[in-house]
Amino acid sequence: MKKIAFWIIAALITVSSAVHQRLTGPTYPIKGKTMIDDSEIAYKLERSYDTIEDYEIAIKVDNEGITGNLIYKRHKTDDPWTKISFARREDSLVASLPKQPPAGKLEYKVILSSQEKEISLSGEKPVIIRFKGPVPSAILIPHAIIMFLAMLFSTRAGIEALGSKSNPRNFALLAAGLLIIGGLIFGPVVQKFAFGELWTGFPISSDLTDNKTLIAVIGWIAAVIAGRGGKPARWWVLGASILLLVVYLIPHSLLGSELDYSKMGPLPTLPK
Repeated sequence: MKKIAFWIIAALITVSSAVHQRLTGPTYPIKGKTMIDDSEIAYKLERSYDTIEDYEIAIKVDNEGITGNLIYKRHKTDDPWTKISFARREDSLVASLPKQPPAGKLEYKVILSSQEKEISLSGEKPVIIRFKGPVPSAILIPHAIIMFLAMLFSTRAGIEALGSKSNPRNFALLAAGLLIIGGLIFGPVVQKFAFGELWTGFPISSDLTDNKTLIAVIGWIAAVIAGRGGKPARWWVLGASILLLVVYLIPHSLLGSELDYSKMGPLPTLPK
């Protein structure tokens, strides 16, 4: 019964940390509702999109007296803002952002207006969207599953390390092995498909996702080495488990790959 309880605790911690990482990341869509002229308007503004096509923004607006404009420019540039009027398609307002190369980012605002009111759906700050290459499901799904299992066994190893008579060695080996496979094998392949580079962390660059994965792997390798010969190495295992939990609490894709627009020409625009 105690072992079942330990697994439930480990699973709850793993799921909670994974959800936190996803929801707090800079690629999670901005969702909400607003009121204009007694009309409630729900919206979803993407912050991550594939490079294969322009990002079409469609907002359901039944009230034909409400119009809108889309303004955008390349992130971290002195480009002038480009303004596009939303077109009406049946009961929706529609406009598009031009697709960008992998890791390219655009800043954009959606502004809805009527005779009485004008509102920016994202407030004063623009939304920042990053474009990425499509990642095959055969790569992305195993990566996500293996990283989830790595966190699960890492947490379970940490719980096991708290017991004075238990030996977390087997859980530690599984956690370390899964983290290496998911983070250092599948992870770089995902990165290659999405942004064209296998590795953008230390010592090549400062990508936080790659660097935090590297730190977590080093922590678990140290714990495994400390436990060689079958030793429990409880403090090492507990430390590696806490380290991975801290890594998972860092928002996903924070300080991720970013295209340097200073090396490129002007932004191509869409027909207004």
